[in-house]
Amino acid sequence: MSSPPSLLPVTGIRWGTASAGIRRSKRDDIAILDCSPGTQTAVVFTQNRFQAAPVRLARMNLNKTSPRALIVNSGCANAGTGERGYRDAWRVCEAAARALGISAEEVLPFSTGVIGELLPVEAMVEAVEPCAGNLRADAWLDAAHAIMTTDTMPKGVSVRTELHGRAVTVTGIAKGAGMIRPDMATMLAFIATDASVRREVLDSCLRQAVARSFNRITVDGDTSTNDACVLLATGAAGHPEIARTDDAAYPQLAQAVQSAATALAHAIVRDAEGGTKFVEIAVSGGATEKDCLQVAYTVAHSPLVKTAFYASDANWGRILAAVGRAVVPTLDIQHVSIHINDQPIVHNGDVAPSYNEAAGQAVMAQEDLRVCIDLGAGDKREVIWTCDLSTEYVRINAEYRT
Repeated sequence: MSSPPSLLPVTGIRWGTASAGIRRSKRDDIAILDCSPGTQTAVVFTQNRFQAAPVRLARMNLNKTSPRALIVNSGCANAGTGERGYRDAWRVCEAAARALGISAEEVLPFSTGVIGELLPVEAMVEAVEPCAGNLRADAWLDAAHAIMTTDTMPKGVSVRTELHGRAVTVTGIAKGAGMIRPDMATMLAFIATDASVRREVLDSCLRQAVARSFNRITVDGDTSTNDACVLLATGAAGHPEIARTDDAAYPQLAQAVQSAATALAHAIVRDAEGGTKFVEIAVSGGATEKDCLQVAYTVAHSPLVKTAFYASDANWGRILAAVGRAVVPTLDIQHVSIHINDQPIVHNGDVAPSYNEAAGQAVMAQEDLRVCIDLGAGDKREVIWTCDLSTEYVRINAEYRT
């Protein structure tokens, strides 16, 4: 994984960044997105019951009006802070609104960082003016840097497509490295396009993309209190509005957004806290999609499996055991087969005839692993992406607040 060298601007979208010194005094940690009038917005939020104050406020504002701005901070999640946290988030929205000449209800707030700590509101309000003062169309990478927490590098992607004969851009950024098992989106992701899309269609497009990207990754099995994914459409590309999902141009738009979301989701896994391996778990032959996902996540969340990946240890019995304990009542182990990359491991519930320790060790030493599990029970399939579990992950999270 490497930082994107540049990202394409999206007409009608500008980012500005500044430092409020929330965790590190010399690093930008606040970002404001300003969008042109008429921009359509779709958002999916975390399903965690302890939703952070900015999540609750963003939901309310989104239901009241069409957003004109987003304000994002890193370093403090403003979660578990009760009504004080809600009032603090509102004050930040008010400050952003004054700086941009809009109403506070037209601002959606997003926060990421330590849970249970109050926002340094005064410092943030003071930083809003310079943040709004340096809005630029080409500041996507600056914003990607500003929203980072334990990320080692910014995550961003740009995709180009054509709709109704007009060139269209999709650009997105995301942050996330730990506390990753989204139940709607990722830690934080912001995607924009200059396509012209009706809001209901944009919402369908986002939910479709999230279901097969951010909702198919896991680093450690933890769902954040602050997860959110935003999709904005400015309409500046100048093509006829996509008003229905059966519009001839909708599949191209959906594919472009899906591609951007998948690239960002993969980047999060590749930048996982302490991660050294990128692991795809593909489960096929399931009687239902739910069965496939049950098996995939049971394997992905097994500490024994994840530490074997980290050690490049061909201890394939850990994978077999995880498959066997997945909540799939109809599972018949005599029909289960497992491959890692091109190496057969298990065939019909027994060790594959061609398998030997040297071959297993060679495949496990690779940095990118594809674990293919065939349940032999049907025609359903699902794919998720995960990583290994290293000593560095333990160190990062043990020292997170120090």
